[in-house]
Amino acid sequence: MIVVDTNVIASLWLPNDMDKLAYKILEKDADWIAPLLWRSEFRNVLAMYLRADILDFTIALQVIEEAEQLMGSKEFEVNSTQVLSLVYDSSCSSYDCEFVALADDLNSKLVTFDKKIIKEFPDIAIHPAEFIV
Repeated sequence: MIVVDTNVIASLWLPNDMDKLAYKILEKDADWIAPLLWRSEFRNVLAMYLRADILDFTIALQVIEEAEQLMGSKEFEVNSTQVLSLVYDSSCSSYDCEFVALADDLNSKLVTFDKKIIKEFPDIAIHPAEFIV
């Protein structure tokens, strides 16, 4: 079981140069979890793709449905005190710290493309390229 952030989830469906890594992560460990926040972040990513005319509306609807099926019941609430403590001790956003908090709570790794999170939380966060080795 691993915590994945929204960018990793989105990489499975959206045009990007990280999709191969995302699929390799899925092959290595298909038990992905995330804080509930991932849905809102994913919708925002889809909104950007829609507004930039990169994605058709019907495709965006299909993408969110498939992503929600993948994540299913693997979404968790996180403790606000823990999130704010992580925010206080780092320069990461509260959004980023939700993913860190979940990984920390479950003694799991957070697989992320975000270099800042990896730098701030090296014991918890790992880049996909390192995870799949």
